[in-house]
Amino acid sequence: MTFTIAIVGRPNVGKSTLFNRLVGKRLALVDDMPGVTRDRREGPARLGDLDFTVIDTAGLEEASAESLPGRMLAQTKLAIEQADAVFFVLDAKTGPVPDDRVFADLVRRANKPVIVVANKAEGKGSGARVLEAYELGLGDPVGISAEHGEGLVDLFEAVREALPDVTGKPVEVVEDPNAARHIRVAMVGRPNSGKSTLVNRLLGEDRLVTGPEAGLTRDTIAVDLTWKGREFRLHDTAGLRRPPRIQEKLEKLSVADTINAIRFAEVVVLLMDAERLFEEQDLRIADLVEREGRALVIAISKWDLHEKKAGGITKLHEQADERLPQVKGVPVVGVSGLTGDGLDRLMEAIVDVHEVWNKRVSTNQLNKWLEEATAAHPPPAVSGRRIRLNYVTQPKARPPTCVLFCARADKVPPAYQRYMVNSLRETFDLPGTPIRLTLREKENPFEGRKRKRQ
Repeated sequence: MTFTIAIVGRPNVGKSTLFNRLVGKRLALVDDMPGVTRDRREGPARLGDLDFTVIDTAGLEEASAESLPGRMLAQTKLAIEQADAVFFVLDAKTGPVPDDRVFADLVRRANKPVIVVANKAEGKGSGARVLEAYELGLGDPVGISAEHGEGLVDLFEAVREALPDVTGKPVEVVEDPNAARHIRVAMVGRPNSGKSTLVNRLLGEDRLVTGPEAGLTRDTIAVDLTWKGREFRLHDTAGLRRPPRIQEKLEKLSVADTINAIRFAEVVVLLMDAERLFEEQDLRIADLVEREGRALVIAISKWDLHEKKAGGITKLHEQADERLPQVKGVPVVGVSGLTGDGLDRLMEAIVDVHEVWNKRVSTNQLNKWLEEATAAHPPPAVSGRRIRLNYVTQPKARPPTCVLFCARADKVPPAYQRYMVNSLRETFDLPGTPIRLTLREKENPFEGRKRKRQ
């Protein structure tokens, strides 16, 4: 089933750049001068595995109906009426301005699903401005950079949340949270690590071509699996070699396809050969998964050929924690695509890390943790003044993302930030998932005021 999304917002916030990014072509003119777009423009768009129609519109401006801006506004209103959902775009570098608040009310009255898109969020200082978009009252903002293609995975998730009926995502069942939509899983690893053999064993049929030759899989192949009443979509991918070894154009395309599968997965299963564990390329792949914010499971393939020793898996857990501290506690499971050994443990690990990846912690619990964490290990003093950490909240999950409000955010050393992340992981039981911690400067209400003389 197809659907339509209208892109609206005030002038020069990047609506046409987002339109071009979604349609994959430079169909709309883009310029720094506001007001380039005047008419509605439609195009076929693709985001992840979603195909839909997108409408680019003129910048929203308050004006009389007879004027040119007024007639452009009328065209935008027609686009909103025609659409199934709305991308309300604002500039992440400035945050919401008065015009954004006025037009947010207009969009709200349309009674359509609205996704707040904070564009131009590629800079380091844009995170705080993205969070300010909550004040519009239109739901969770999505920070993206349409120009650089960043944040599109989060936009993809937001579209599926906003339009569950037409995007293939069933509405969440409150009585049985396990009866949710399918979990997207990417199987990745070095060439010939046993990915296709493992997927075939999970499916119970020879769906994918396998053999001793490395590099048999070229395209990312998606297959559906039902396991214990849960639905999964498995993506078998081409093997990832170190970049210097990638010479042929076809392999470069296959690698790009694999990286795209990682970006749009929810859980990534990294297969490592039991005879060649934790090689440099394995660690590079795991680091890529963490940077993309995906939940991770490590599967040791060809486990049937590995010499079984008491405590073997425990030692692998310790090795994983040592080599991959950024996802400490990541599940490690021994599996065999030939014998079927460990498949239930693998699927259970996928479900568990997916649940952790979606986990939300209440603000009350977080601030209790902050008080205890800073009491146990106070933040350092800078220039004789101790850094004050005020409060913390979690604006989003997938992966768990926290914002810590404090004074002199730029002075908090990386080592202390790592301590905070590790403490969050341990306190709230968040193994194997990336944790995002953003420091935000708390505004000083007295800044700019002159001190009164006594």
